[in-house]
Amino acid sequence: MKYFFRFIRTILGPFLLLEEYLMRPKGVERNPAAQRDVDAACAKLALYQFNTCPFCIKVRQAMRRLSLNIELLDAQGSKEHRDTLLAQGGSPKVPCLRITREDGSVQWLYESRDIMAYLDQRFSAAK
Repeated sequence: MKYFFRFIRTILGPFLLLEEYLMRPKGVERNPAAQRDVDAACAKLALYQFNTCPFCIKVRQAMRRLSLNIELLDAQGSKEHRDTLLAQGGSPKVPCLRITREDGSVQWLYESRDIMAYLDQRFSAAK
């Protein structure tokens, strides 16, 4: 079964990436000072993801829409990132947002819907 899904990803992956590129949302425009503040907040975030995962693509599109510069960590191509995700996050499932809080504690947020809601709540231009 694992090889079946790997085969499907291999066939569909390029099409998913092409769609992601073609459907790029326009990012939020902030003044330079506000964008620096957002970039500083994003420095404490990292997204564990696979390039061709449809749910990861949704999160990356939300990041583009909000003009967020969040570090992307490939949990498929890097054994180190996958092992970190499993050991510290508790599951190798992607997408997963690692949130490092001011006190140094770390929260692992799974589920694309929850990640996008967190990003919208924290970085929405309406604030």
